[in-house]
Amino acid sequence: MSVTIDRLDPVADREEWDRYVERSAHTHPFYYADALTLQAEVTGTKLHPLVGFKGQEVVGLFPVFEYSKGPVSGVFSPAPYSWVCYLGPALCNVSKLKQRKADRRTNAFLEGCLDWIDGELSPMYTKFDAATLDDVRPFTWNGYDVEPEYTYVVDLEGDAAGLLNRFSSDARSNVRQADEYEGAYTIEEGGIDDIDRIIEQVRARYESQGRSFQLSTEFVNGLYERLPEGSIRPYVCRVDGSFQGGILVVESDTTRYRWQGGVKPEVDIDLAINDLLDWTVMRDGLENGLERYDLVGAGVPSINRYKAKFNPRLETHYTVTAGTFGLDLLIDRYRKSQ
Repeated sequence: MSVTIDRLDPVADREEWDRYVERSAHTHPFYYADALTLQAEVTGTKLHPLVGFKGQEVVGLFPVFEYSKGPVSGVFSPAPYSWVCYLGPALCNVSKLKQRKADRRTNAFLEGCLDWIDGELSPMYTKFDAATLDDVRPFTWNGYDVEPEYTYVVDLEGDAAGLLNRFSSDARSNVRQADEYEGAYTIEEGGIDDIDRIIEQVRARYESQGRSFQLSTEFVNGLYERLPEGSIRPYVCRVDGSFQGGILVVESDTTRYRWQGGVKPEVDIDLAINDLLDWTVMRDGLENGLERYDLVGAGVPSINRYKAKFNPRLETHYTVTAGTFGLDLLIDRYRKSQ
């Protein structure tokens, strides 16, 4: 099967790219041209939006980011230290194909993209997310290392009462007992000022643990302002009018993603703020006809214990790498020195 790989221009072909994004069942707001352009700007990388065509039909999208500094070169999707959850290749128009034809199309598209990357960019190191792919065999067939990653997903089905009843007993109690504090707190979707508060709270938490946190408020604010309305939703909890916590939610046509936030408040307060935030995000998503709440990650045991209380199911996705081990860390050092 012949699949042609074209590189679109991130600016001139912006509308064309976004049309393809909206046709794919496997994309989300981070695939939009504005999100990709912003990601390239904040990470000091060059964006290459690759599209695969079989004749005139689009078969897949693969946004990749090139980093080159001195002797170091790499290709990534998402860009290194962008803090974007899930990117990599996304297929189009394969759901109705029989397995044999779907296999051939997937393999031809991915091999075409990998050949383009090797021929045009010749990276020393590559690292791709493959969260939207069910079939990562073409990467292994082409000599890439494929490692599993995990996340928890809550299915938003039934009614709100049924959803709550599926939670653990302590999570249910935390939600129901909050009625005793009615009027003392609010949980609502906030605005752009609340994005800054959520990001700074997460940054302070990382710094208190001696870890770096490179996500900039400018990047998230840019996403909020330039992506379709509702793509970025900052949910916040206020107690007596004062901000106490929040979650940045990314929303696609079917799924809400728990992107950033949910930090344990520093103040001693008799209110399960994060339980209430997650519950509100899920309940609103259910009421708005969404199908899933992706808790974005299930790889840290201490955090898993919290997320598991919502009775999610475990999903697997993959990270794909090739080249010099540890070069992504070296690239980060070069990037910080600019």
